[in-house]
Amino acid sequence: MKRMNPLFFLRLLPRLSVVLFALAGVAGAQAMSIREFHTLEVKEKKEGKAYASYYLVGVLEGLREAGDAARRSGQKPLFCVEGRRLEPSMARSLFESELKRNAELYEADMPVQLVLSSALQNSFRCSS
Repeated sequence: MKRMNPLFFLRLLPRLSVVLFALAGVAGAQAMSIREFHTLEVKEKKEGKAYASYYLVGVLEGLREAGDAARRSGQKPLFCVEGRRLEPSMARSLFESELKRNAELYEADMPVQLVLSSALQNSFRCSS
């Protein structure tokens, strides 16, 4: 039986960590759909809009961290901030603009993360 080179696994570790990080996020928490997001905004009278905004900020920060992790492991991130301004307060406007601009693409059962990820990719394109 042929023995595996231990360096093989060390080279794979950064790629595996990104995949495991993504799977842990999926397994640990169910993604909120666009429908659930809008229901949260309306259903919870006074705090609903605030809860929804906090959720968007969390998604934004998670996507940004995933991009940073990809960059650290030598992979190309989905979007590149590169010194431009990207603040948590921008999450809602990015989300709503993407939904309006491409309304025909999104269905109510699609995850909020998909919309915000597309918004970030369109607004913060990588140069190469």
